[in-house]
Amino acid sequence: MTVITTIEDLKAIYGEAGEASTAKVTEFLTPAYRTMIERSPFVALATVGPEGLDCSPRGDRGAVVRIEDDRTLALPDWRGNNRIDSLLNIVRDPRVALMFLIPGSNSVMRINGRAVVSVAPELLESFKMDGRHPRSVVVLTIEEVYFQCARAVMRAELWNVERQVAAHDLPTPGDMLKAAKQDFDRETYDREWPERAAKTMW
Repeated sequence: MTVITTIEDLKAIYGEAGEASTAKVTEFLTPAYRTMIERSPFVALATVGPEGLDCSPRGDRGAVVRIEDDRTLALPDWRGNNRIDSLLNIVRDPRVALMFLIPGSNSVMRINGRAVVSVAPELLESFKMDGRHPRSVVVLTIEEVYFQCARAVMRAELWNVERQVAAHDLPTPGDMLKAAKQDFDRETYDREWPERAAKTMW
């Protein structure tokens, strides 16, 4: 295997970034960037900690984050599996990266910045949904924001319904759990999961 070990060798292969690749980066939300973020119901949250990296999917009804101002976002931490990997990382290393997807759009939004985990009562209450509020909110200060080239989503045909994979062609959550723990009761888990998830969305 031939590997690249220096920045000079890497740049010799790829050359310099074009003007559009660098001009698009801002330290705040422009009106156009704000519109894109407001229309995104899904984001991947990347964090780093002493044990390594983590990337967690986050989704919501409507916008996945709330824009507090042009430099600040609030991301509620809704019900999950209680591993809290992202939150554990943030309280020890504030660096975070977000990648937003907007259904139907080939443009991907990216934000890098620093975050804190807030449990301010008024902030938690402001996200109340179906009578419940998140246990914490990730408050992110933007350091850079930009849109990503659309080629990746276009190549993947992500929004092409004809490319969707049928659920019966994939392992179920129970299948994957049993592969990791042989005595796991996958049938019961798969049977009960849809109802349990519906009752614990918020």
